[in-house]
Amino acid sequence: MVNQPTRTPLLSIVVPVYGVEAYLPQCLDSIHADIPAGEAAAVEVVAVDDASPDGCGQLLREYAADHPGVRVLHLSKNVGLGLARNAGLDAATGRYVWFVDSDDWLPPGTIPAVLDRLRTDRPDVMMIDHLRVHECGRREVDVSSRLLRGTPGVVRLADRPQLLRVQHTAWNKVVRREFMAELGLRFHPGWYEDIPFSHPLLIGAERISVLDEVCYLYRQGRQGAITSTRSGRHFDAFEQYDRLFAWLRQRHPDGRWHAELFDLMVNHFLVVVGNDDRLHPHLRRSFFRRVAGHYRRYLPGGGYPRPGGVAGLKHRLVGQDSYLAYAALRRAHRLAGRLRSPAATSTSTDGADTAPDPTSESRTLVRTQGNGSE
Repeated sequence: MVNQPTRTPLLSIVVPVYGVEAYLPQCLDSIHADIPAGEAAAVEVVAVDDASPDGCGQLLREYAADHPGVRVLHLSKNVGLGLARNAGLDAATGRYVWFVDSDDWLPPGTIPAVLDRLRTDRPDVMMIDHLRVHECGRREVDVSSRLLRGTPGVVRLADRPQLLRVQHTAWNKVVRREFMAELGLRFHPGWYEDIPFSHPLLIGAERISVLDEVCYLYRQGRQGAITSTRSGRHFDAFEQYDRLFAWLRQRHPDGRWHAELFDLMVNHFLVVVGNDDRLHPHLRRSFFRRVAGHYRRYLPGGGYPRPGGVAGLKHRLVGQDSYLAYAALRRAHRLAGRLRSPAATSTSTDGADTAPDPTSESRTLVRTQGNGSE
């Protein structure tokens, strides 16, 4: 059980925790230290110990004892990132909820800026910007961050459709809790859990606000990251997209947003199938076949805005289920990359698919323990 706050906060920050003992203090300190003295009642932190096998549980108990604004929920068994977020959501009491991953952290000045914008705009969803932070300390702007620029006041997705192409993670959105319930959104088990959660938030929102400031520092390159681990669990993405399109059919049977989401889905699958760090070579063909199956299943009747160039060619090959042609194109692209810049090859993730990865599946793989849901 977690103790309930005596006053209703404006913002609940939900922090799922598993196997991050080395990073958890930085995450919690960055939140606690950023809450202004006069805003203690406006912010609550709900940390969810997902049956972590390391010292995270004890660390959370000690932290909560010293910091009254932190509440801790200890789960009896590991349930994975998505379901741990649900547990934190159920315990949260704030009007807004922000899911912050426990190996990431917030830059100074974030929480005052977030609270101020929530009070001013009263959005259903507020989107924030972030930086990718590598283990060497290098900070990198995300490719999709430019899509946040110049968003005036409060908008709907129809006014700024490019927002649908911003990295579709849970942690770059602060969400009104009742709005989330109105949409019937929860996190599902499995990898790529943000897919059927993040897109519906933007599609269903009447009021979207953009806080065009770096409010989140997203850790990169940590050992055990999903994006750098070969596993059959990457096939979980197919079921997550099934859930997304099932939600879309129920909420928008007229087909609105279908073409845009279809294009994003194909782009995402091409990132995964072309990435040596995610799929073992013996899984690549079967993954491609599944991509082709989803292409046929969800292809919009009126077509979709297929990209041009090499990206468009790969879309056509998926539509034709032409794995051999795709594999030849991939090899040629990798060879061309080596000839252009041998040094760049060593840092490339796949050598064929150069689109930015629009996902958040860089959480720890030790979550595959327990019930295997993350």
